[in-house]
Amino acid sequence: MGDETNTIILKSGEGRVYHCGTMKAVFKADEAETANKYSISEWWLEPNSGGPGAHQHEENDEVFYGIEGTTSVLVGDKWVNVDKGTFLRIPSKTIHDFANRTNKKSGILNFFIPGGFERNMPSIEKWFEDNK
Repeated sequence: MGDETNTIILKSGEGRVYHCGTMKAVFKADEAETANKYSISEWWLEPNSGGPGAHQHEENDEVFYGIEGTTSVLVGDKWVNVDKGTFLRIPSKTIHDFANRTNKKSGILNFFIPGGFERNMPSIEKWFEDNK
């Protein structure tokens, strides 16, 4: 871990990896590197798999950017497809979820603003391990 003044260079697949059932999260930068301003992570979903479940964040905006395949994202009560290159901003207090409804792996880049979400990842990973 560094501080917010250090340059970060990570190659494909590098970062802090968390396995969450059929999802894999790869955290690229979080509170330690950004002074809690934001966290950035990739979320990879296996074909025909669900996401984390519908939820909302009281004080955090999220930005998603499609990096591979098509990820379906619930925003409020509507599902939208996030294809490679698609940008989606979800404001705080908005119910959301994501899933892969295709026969190919999908991936989205996530910006969580402000940061801090990554603190939950060890317990989230353990929950998925305990509830296979």
